[in-house]
Amino acid sequence: MTSSSTGATARRSSRPRRWAAAAAVIVAALGLSTTGSAAAGPSPAPTVTRAALDPALVAGRGATVDFSEQEAEKAATNGAVIGPDRSAYTLAAEASGRSAVKLTPGQYVEFTLPRTANAITVRYSIPDAPTGGGITAPLAVTVNGGHAKTLTMTSQYAWLYNQYPFSNDPNAGLLHPDWWITECSCVPSATTPPPTITTPFRPNHFYDEQRLILDRTYHAGDKVRLTVPAGSPAAWTAIDLLDSQLLAAPHVDLIAANVLLFGADPTGRRDSADAIDRAIAFAKQHRLKVYLPPGAYQVNRHIIVDDVTIEGAGSWYTIVKGHQVTLSTPAADGSVHTGVGFYGKDASAGGSHNVHLSGFAIEGDVRERIDTDQVNGVGGALSDSTIEGLYIHHTKVGMWFDGPMSNLRITGNVIADQIADGVNFHTGVTNSVVSNNFIRNTGDDGLAMWSEKTEDSGDVFDHNTVQTPVLANGIALYGGTDNTVSNNLVADPLREGSAIQIGSRFGSEAFTGHVWVTNNTTVRAGTYELNWNIGLGAIWFYALERTIDADIEVVGDTFLDNTYNAIMLVSDFPVKDLYSITNVHFADIKVDGAGTSVVSARSAGSASFQNVDARNVGAVGVNNCGSFHFQPTGSEFALADLGGNDGGWLAPWELPNTITCDDRPPVVPPPAPSAW
Repeated sequence: MTSSSTGATARRSSRPRRWAAAAAVIVAALGLSTTGSAAAGPSPAPTVTRAALDPALVAGRGATVDFSEQEAEKAATNGAVIGPDRSAYTLAAEASGRSAVKLTPGQYVEFTLPRTANAITVRYSIPDAPTGGGITAPLAVTVNGGHAKTLTMTSQYAWLYNQYPFSNDPNAGLLHPDWWITECSCVPSATTPPPTITTPFRPNHFYDEQRLILDRTYHAGDKVRLTVPAGSPAAWTAIDLLDSQLLAAPHVDLIAANVLLFGADPTGRRDSADAIDRAIAFAKQHRLKVYLPPGAYQVNRHIIVDDVTIEGAGSWYTIVKGHQVTLSTPAADGSVHTGVGFYGKDASAGGSHNVHLSGFAIEGDVRERIDTDQVNGVGGALSDSTIEGLYIHHTKVGMWFDGPMSNLRITGNVIADQIADGVNFHTGVTNSVVSNNFIRNTGDDGLAMWSEKTEDSGDVFDHNTVQTPVLANGIALYGGTDNTVSNNLVADPLREGSAIQIGSRFGSEAFTGHVWVTNNTTVRAGTYELNWNIGLGAIWFYALERTIDADIEVVGDTFLDNTYNAIMLVSDFPVKDLYSITNVHFADIKVDGAGTSVVSARSAGSASFQNVDARNVGAVGVNNCGSFHFQPTGSEFALADLGGNDGGWLAPWELPNTITCDDRPPVVPPPAPSAW
């Protein structure tokens, strides 16, 4: 594992339990069919959602954003609604809310604006090229039937295949034939006769998004229509959602080192990296800020920042974009590519301090996952620094920090369509805050604290929204001391992870001190674990490499529409007699909908429960397998009832450690969440 690794070791995948009918799932995975259609007609009244929910259900949770989210399946269309579906490798399952609208050439979806707007973001999917690498296709955007603007969609940054770390080739054979896979319940290279593996194998990461500034400002009630033109090279186009917003005028700073004066090219034709370096040097010498006026600046390497403030005109107006560049020889950190990014100095060189980045976009060019590559939007070590109002798109990790470092504030950013994580605090990041950020469509953990070798401590993830992480978790803590996860909204994790994980894995240091997981809301989490062939919890504790025994307080959280369990505590089977999970305290929790259980325990240890209310539970309230020894004395995991646990899920006969083990209980999809 290198310092730029993204919080995941080699992951093995397997076939998920089908949420929809098997035949429909297979065809949907190939993007060929739909599960229902919506008749064309007048646009319905606008339905504004947050994570595809009524905003009232998530009030006070997640990021405060300046856009309105509208789901395509609730808009007017003459296309077809796909979903709902929660099976991995399907087009519907990767959509926000697990449904989208599928259009063929000539079809449209039409949104009614809920408020004044002059800019939109469209989340979509179009097919890959037959041999990989993606295609481009137009999408016509009209408002009230007026003059069309064209949004150019691409699948060049989508469509991954195969086993971790994935491939861009839909026709490739297994990357790891010596790994066990569920498709054949075998190790292919050790099986005679060898199994037939169909391609494309495990397609995923279908969606991308594009932003578009409209020709003028429109008002509530105006109708934005997205139409696939006749003759489009895309056989189909899936529209997931539309975000609309009103942009303020560009920010102007006249008393700053303007990069144009140092030779930067706002048209993007010439590389501006050296010009930005010159502006930074001048600004530091004269105690000025650096200003990036509106424009698109080509930068194909890291901009090294230390003791400097860099401001753009706003992330819609100032765009720093670059190509991924293959290095002639690998860098010392193992990178074989470089690309656009703003990096502090390495921690071994003392790191950087007093860096302030705000008001611009970083558009990368990362299309494959190479964990040794430092091709992240922001990286290095940044202490006593701030990052605010950036839009980071198509990099490997939005922000990846290798400590030791301290006192970083990350606020009000949007990170979308990453190959790996959204933000990762890796190794010795302390007293730092990630707050009010919006993160969508990451290829690994949305937000992570990874205490590899040195503990992260005193850090806070607060009031962030994480949607549709394709792999791994919405928010993950891997070891650490006195860290907090609070007031976040996490929706629609896809596979091999869930909304929130407290995990002893990936070589992390032990959890010590306290962990606070407070006042978060998760929705449509509790995913299917492809390796274990079981369902996970919306929050899950995983003792893989160490015992978890820090004081862990899970208080005030709400777990909505859980695919399987709401809460899961597990040790991997080979280490079930080595490690346990204790000292976990749940209080003031609401569970509305669980496909299987409220609590699933597959570990030795204990937890307490107070004022945990649950309804719409599909199976038994507690699925207690303990360490699978099935002793006459009961399970190795004990539950303590501290009172106030309503809904009948925690029955007296289940306490403290009655064995109620059903390894794979039947799933009863819960009804949609409603006000408590």
